[in-house]
Amino acid sequence: METSISLEPKPADAGGRKKVLIASIVFMGLGHILYLKQYLKGFFLATVEAVFIAFLPRITKALINLQTLGEPKPHLPIRLRDNSIFMLIDGVVVVAAVAVFIATYIISVRDAVTEYDQSRGRTVGIRESINKAFPVLGLAPSIGLIIFFVVVPLVFSACVAFTNYSSPAHIPPNNTVDWVGFDNFRALFGGSKIWTQALGRVALWTLIWGALATATCYFGGMLMAVILKESKIRIAPIFRTIFILPYAIPSVISMLVWQNLLNATFGTINRTLRALGIISVSIPWLGDPTMAKFTAVMINLWAGFPYFMLLISGSMSAIPQDIYEAAEIDGAGKFQVFSKIVFPIVLYQTAPLIIMSFTHNVNNFGAIFFLTGGGPVVPDTTVTSAGGTDILVTWIYNLTVNLNQYHYASVLAVMIFMVLAPIAIFNLQRTRSFREGEL
Repeated sequence: METSISLEPKPADAGGRKKVLIASIVFMGLGHILYLKQYLKGFFLATVEAVFIAFLPRITKALINLQTLGEPKPHLPIRLRDNSIFMLIDGVVVVAAVAVFIATYIISVRDAVTEYDQSRGRTVGIRESINKAFPVLGLAPSIGLIIFFVVVPLVFSACVAFTNYSSPAHIPPNNTVDWVGFDNFRALFGGSKIWTQALGRVALWTLIWGALATATCYFGGMLMAVILKESKIRIAPIFRTIFILPYAIPSVISMLVWQNLLNATFGTINRTLRALGIISVSIPWLGDPTMAKFTAVMINLWAGFPYFMLLISGSMSAIPQDIYEAAEIDGAGKFQVFSKIVFPIVLYQTAPLIIMSFTHNVNNFGAIFFLTGGGPVVPDTTVTSAGGTDILVTWIYNLTVNLNQYHYASVLAVMIFMVLAPIAIFNLQRTRSFREGEL
């Protein structure tokens, strides 16, 4: 009678699993060393915890400073006083480091238990252990860079919104900064009439600007792409090259040149119109709030439509010729071909780019700042520094550079993020371009 011998290791007992779990919880890497015989991984994890314990006094001090943001010490020289902003930065970095350590601790415990369950009594070799840990080791540097160079600055900027970091009474190191909770949000959202009015005016214009700048550039680019495609002239490529020039020239240079051309007194455009007898009084292109907004949209159209013209031209050229021929056989005219075939296909392919363009225009600092400088001046500009054409991002610049009102600027930055991020994510997920399936 033949007997079969199973070469598979026996299942691990519950008692051994519990020992591995307890040892890994007591000290990071202890379960790997004592029960899994994974000495390299275990000593590495144990070293991480040992380093954390060694720096624990400094970590505790940084967390306390994050809570208090320093104490006023007028009797000391300025260089020896507590710098609240440095304490805030250090505290945010320490919190991120502690979060990474806790995540590593949890991963180490779960890894030890999983390794024990999978090994079932056999010893896991170094090569097998490294192969299993390779994905984590490969992603660790990227995750660390993202945390400390992306997440930490964003959290720091958001934290400033809950402080009174502003001129003249709370600028370190001469003075300390204090936590004020939601006082800044209350001031901007109803607590202060002048600031609330300025916020409403600038936020409304920001949304209008983003929508108009996106729509005009998109449909302007589509119009030129259709004209160049349908035109039978041989020099169409030359016109296409000319139209690309505004997009190829740096926007800073273009906006500054237009700013000089549109100067109400000395600008070339007004002087030419007066010389031709078309106007007798200079047009305040950038001096009147309404006219300045209209001018900003038009100049942005001039600078931005070539981008969409190129994209739409590429999308149109990718449409199979058989579709056009089938439409002609069915008796469809050019307008019907465009409205029923070309436009839906192009819109499907460029919908994500439209959303991205909208978010870009909402934060398009250069198009406003280098053309109008945020002006002209309106009644509340003296107090809030918000001009007639300022959008939120240029207002943030004015608040930080001109008024040193960092707490209000941070509130605006948080507001922009909270409004744009969900809208962009929601709209991108709803576009068919991001869904599986056929058109």
